[in-house]
Order: sequence, then structure tokens, then C-alpha cells
Amino acid sequence: MEEPLQPGSQSADNISRLKAVIETAIDGIITIDSKGIIETVNPAAARIFGYDSSEIIGRNVSMLMPEPDKSQHDGYIENYHRTGIGQIIGKGREVQGKRKNGSTFPFLLSISEVKLQDKVIFTGIVHDISGLKKAEAALRESENKINSIIQGAVDGIITIDTRGIIEMMNPAAARQFGYEVEELIGQSVNILMPEPDRSRHDGYMHHYHETGQQRIIGIGREVTGRRKDGSIFPFFLSISEVQLIGRRVYTGFVHDITRQKLNEERLRRYAAELERSNRELQDFAYVSSHDLQEPLRKIQAFGDRLKTKDYDKLSDQGKDYVDRMLNAAARMQNLINDLLNFSRVTSKAKSFVKVSLDQILTEVISDLEVTIEKTGAEIIRSPLPEIEAEPTQMRQLFQNLLSNAIKFRKEDESPIINIYAKHLQRTAHLTATPGDEVTEIYVEDNGIGFDEKYLDRIFNIFQRLEGQKFEGSGIGLAVCRKIAIRHGGDITASSQPGVGTRFIITLALRQPEE
Repeated sequence: MEEPLQPGSQSADNISRLKAVIETAIDGIITIDSKGIIETVNPAAARIFGYDSSEIIGRNVSMLMPEPDKSQHDGYIENYHRTGIGQIIGKGREVQGKRKNGSTFPFLLSISEVKLQDKVIFTGIVHDISGLKKAEAALRESENKINSIIQGAVDGIITIDTRGIIEMMNPAAARQFGYEVEELIGQSVNILMPEPDRSRHDGYMHHYHETGQQRIIGIGREVTGRRKDGSIFPFFLSISEVQLIGRRVYTGFVHDITRQKLNEERLRRYAAELERSNRELQDFAYVSSHDLQEPLRKIQAFGDRLKTKDYDKLSDQGKDYVDRMLNAAARMQNLINDLLNFSRVTSKAKSFVKVSLDQILTEVISDLEVTIEKTGAEIIRSPLPEIEAEPTQMRQLFQNLLSNAIKFRKEDESPIINIYAKHLQRTAHLTATPGDEVTEIYVEDNGIGFDEKYLDRIFNIFQRLEGQKFEGSGIGLAVCRKIAIRHGGDITASSQPGVGTRFIITLALRQPEE
């Protein structure tokens, strides 16, 4: 018969230490008998399953399992006793547990068989991996998001190692270079470069690794790529260096700028041609106008002499000829001056500055005060915005429009002119570039109006719809259009004969630097 353990003996001390380890362990420890009845459970196990120890001891361990494991557990133990084949015993694996509140959770279970003198027990170590599984799920979700972004990106994304070997490429990059992704993985990235970059690339990478001096890494610049078919195209390349565990990789972002470069070249050529054409037109208008001045002055001078010295000697028909000649010369003088003014809209233009259109309108109304009082005109105005503009041209614009509205009035009705503005954004959410935001200025009158089939004509130089009934050269609205276009906008109108006219002038709020 064995003697009982004495307090203070080595065996008693070992048992006390072992019990303390079990009681304070972070992982759960459960022992069951050969029928699956729980004999012991440490505080960690009880806490993991949400019970008190007293609620578990003496009950079948299947209470801690969800279906179908709960119903199958007794049969599993019987099969092990009969065959010695175990699914978990001596191996361990991930299983599902069921808490007191009915919720399930994953844990790692390792079971060992312990043979005592009079019986066999099984000890299970329970390691809760709920947090780990959540972290894994979050990591997978993050990886899936990143992968979706990379795979769905419009720009190309390429990752290479320090030797320049392509490790990853998204579909956009492969499409830009005319390859399938599988054709490029494992290839040197210089396959995507034309000469001389192709031959120089390895040397560039070696130089960077030796000196740390970069040309593109962390900077970005425009480069040329080579497609599978041998054609080349421009793209903007930005490269970032990423330090992984034990190695470095480089990620390149490829933004194809073919269309942008073509548009820039077309615009450059168009601007050069336009500049040449405008210069020729301005030179023609200026030289022609000046060349016309001298013979016109002679006509006026000799006509004046005839009228002052020999007028009484002329017949009535001769006097009529002289008067008509001088009137025609005066109209010609006005036409020449208007043509000179038209040519100066751009050739003599000043820089853009902040301009209060409200102040400009006030000044124009003041300048036209005599005409307004004479005709009984009523000006109805609403606040106008501040924009970047050339003040003199804005004054010319409003003066032409108000003068027109007063001039083309009905004989039996005083002119009423309404002036107001609306803010307009050309494209939703885009406000960064000059021209994205414009103001629409409305000038409405109750005048004689016109048939809208003539709308395209009224803004052309020297076009007049009313014949000789009203004075003028027909150049005022052409000047207005030229000014509006220079300020990033345009001018149009809507009208009905006998009802009135509405002019709509579009002006950009901000102008590009000249």
C-alpha cells in the first residue's frame, strides 16, 4: 500500500507547482474520462466557453460543441476505443466550440491520452483563435481590396525586383504594352523599353544600387515605352521603392499620355497657325486702314474746298454730288476707325486683372447718361461678379451692348434694359482649371428685335440687318464676340421681331496666365 504524500515532500511540491501552472494558464485545459464526462476544467477553459467551472464538471464534453460534432462525439469516442484510430487524439486540429450563450468560435484543440493505474483519461488543450481568425479575415479583405484596386486600375502597375525582373503586372499595364500578363512575368523590364534605354537600364539600376542617385525613383518623369508590336508610345512613369523583409522591390505606375501628347501637338500647331493668321489679318487691317486714310483725307479736303470756295458756282445737282461725296467719305472714315478698333482687341490688349463688372457697368451707365436721359431708357440691374479680365475691353463690351439696346428701340416705347448674371460650372466637380467656371451675363431689351434666322450674321464684321435705317458700321457686335472669346467665353442671342432681344455673354471667372 502506497503511503500518502506528506506536505513539504518533493512530490507534493511538484503537484502544487503543476496545479498552479494549470490554474494560471492562458489556454484552456480540460480532462474527460473514457465516456466523455468532464472531470476537471481550469479557469481559462471555463472563461473561454463562458461558464463557471461548476456548470461544466460532471457533464458530457459534447455540451461545448455545436452540431454536428455534438451528436457525433459519443460515437467518435466509442470508435476510438474499438479501433484505436483517432481523428484528433495525438494530432490536434482547428475545431469549432460553442459558448454558453450559443455563439460559436474557432479554437485549436490538441488532445493527449493519459493512462492512469485504474483508468484512461483524455486531456484537451484549448487555444482560442477567434482574434487570429478575425485578423486573418481582415487581412484577406485588405488584400482583396488592394488586389481589386490593382487589377481594376486604369493606369498600369508593374513590380520588379532589384535585378529588373518583372514580378507583378496588372491587366492595364499588359494592355498598354500589348502583351498578356503571363508573357511578361519573369522577364526583364527592359523588354518594354526602346533603345537606347533598353541597353542602359541594367547599368542604371546598378548605378542606383551603388550610389543611391536616382533619375526616376521617387521623382517621376515622361518616358517612352515599346509595345509588343514594336511601336512606341509616351507615358508618365513614377517609381516607388518598397523595402520588404530581406529584400527590395520597385513599383512603377504607368500613365499613358499618348492622347494628351497628340492633343498638345495639335494644339501647338493650331496655335502657331492661328497666331500667324491673326498676325496677317491684323497687319492687313492695320496697313489697309492706314493706306486708306491718305486718299480719304484728300477726298475730304478737296470736297471741303469745293463746298467752301466753289459751292455757289455749282448747279443744284453738283451741290448734291458734293454733299453725297462728303457724307460717303465720313462713313468711310468711321468704317476705317471701327476696323482699326476691331484689330486692336487682341493686338493692343493688356494683361488680365481682377475686375468688378458691377463697377464697369456703373461707369458705362454714367458715360451714356445723356443718351439714357434723352431716350427715357430704364436700366434694371442686378449684382454682377468680379472676374479676371481686361478692364478697357469689359467697358467696351458693356458700352456696345447698352448702346445697341438703346439704338434699336421702338419708336413709340421707351427702352427698358435688364442686366443680370448667372454662375455656371461647365462640368460638375471641376473647378481647378481657368475656364471651368464661367459667368453668364444677360442683357435683355424690349426693342425691335430680329428674326433668329439671322443670328449667325449679326456677330460678323460689317453685317447689318436694318440697312441704312440706323447709323453704324455693323462692327460693334463683332467686337463684343472677339472680346468674349478672348476672355474664355462667347456671345449669343435670342430674339423675336417686335418683342425684344436677349444677349447672353459668357466670360470665364479666371484666365490662364499669358
